[in-house]
Amino acid sequence: MPSQRQLFFEYLGLPSSRPLSLEITSADGIYLYGPDGKDYIDLVSGVAVSNLGHQHPEIIRAVKEQADRYMHLMVYGEFIQSPQVQLAQALANILPPELHSTFFVTSGSEAVEGAMKLAKRFTGRTEVMAFRNAYHGGTQGALSIAGNEDLKNSFRPLLPDISFLEFNKFEDLSRISEKTACVIAETIQAEAGIIMPVDGFLEALRVRCSKTGTLLVIDDIQMGMGRTGKMFSFEHFGFVPDVLCLAKAFGGGMPLGAFISSKEIMSSLTHDPELGHITTFGGHPLSCAAALASLNYLISKKIYETAENKAGIFIEKLSNHPLIKEIRYKGLMLAIEMNSAEQVRKLIPLFIENGLVADSFLFRPQAFRIAPPLVITKEEIHLACDRVLKSLDKL
Repeated sequence: MPSQRQLFFEYLGLPSSRPLSLEITSADGIYLYGPDGKDYIDLVSGVAVSNLGHQHPEIIRAVKEQADRYMHLMVYGEFIQSPQVQLAQALANILPPELHSTFFVTSGSEAVEGAMKLAKRFTGRTEVMAFRNAYHGGTQGALSIAGNEDLKNSFRPLLPDISFLEFNKFEDLSRISEKTACVIAETIQAEAGIIMPVDGFLEALRVRCSKTGTLLVIDDIQMGMGRTGKMFSFEHFGFVPDVLCLAKAFGGGMPLGAFISSKEIMSSLTHDPELGHITTFGGHPLSCAAALASLNYLISKKIYETAENKAGIFIEKLSNHPLIKEIRYKGLMLAIEMNSAEQVRKLIPLFIENGLVADSFLFRPQAFRIAPPLVITKEEIHLACDRVLKSLDKL
């Protein structure tokens, strides 16, 4: 009888020739469990998906209750479905009034695709601007605005009329013009290794977009839903985007994304042509039920308000290790910078050996990510740090 590992390599299409191939049979809280019962502390949260940990009881309950009512019904936007309506209303209640209309999709890539289409349709323009070292997804449109050439060269031609700006370079903002449909940006560049905006940069970006009639799209897919210490990362910086993209933790562990804008802007997808953007599974009832349970928990418990203090424990315990060059962070998203990508490559298997799951950043391979579930306790942070230090010492 072939093992699960053998079947994995035989039948699954894989994006890497060297997958971790770590077999997991169950998960709970911050822990993943292998078939032998070994526990692994999840310091990635499924890449910023499981913000409330694994198998959160309120999310599980919501999914089960919705499954007992109905699952998939009809292509998005035709039937009135309570989980979608409740979730959209809950979002409108906590977002600025300019962000009042939610279009549900299935993933972050699709949220970005929808936002780009929306900007082109509303403005009648074609140019899209993004930032170097940004990542917005793997579909061809989202890949077109990835700020890294290595990911894109094998898949050209991609979308035309794409331009790139340097993050934190004020003089580049003058390139945004009346020909620009939208600028898409992360408030904090995640896959670049947690690069923070310098004072005033995002505010200046907002002013320039407003002056030129350009829509400002914020990709909060990885850094949203409490990860940075606020519900949405743009709340740290005193401006409001024209379009907000959400996914990952937004679904509470289920596949769900959204792009959110004003009713005026969003309504441009309803005509010339009608059905300007459609999606079969966007706003799936089970996903929306999970997302609503997750959102309600975040709102009521404000667990994200503990993110900065919890990050401080990681910094205090890890920053003095001789192999760690620098720690950059916002909330519970930390980039642990080492001297080389080779060190990080050798460290990841040691993490697995010592009961940890972590990964490197796409565009900063000399740094590894610490992004545990927001519900991680102080005691669990100390245990995680002990395992990190043990791995570093062995390296």
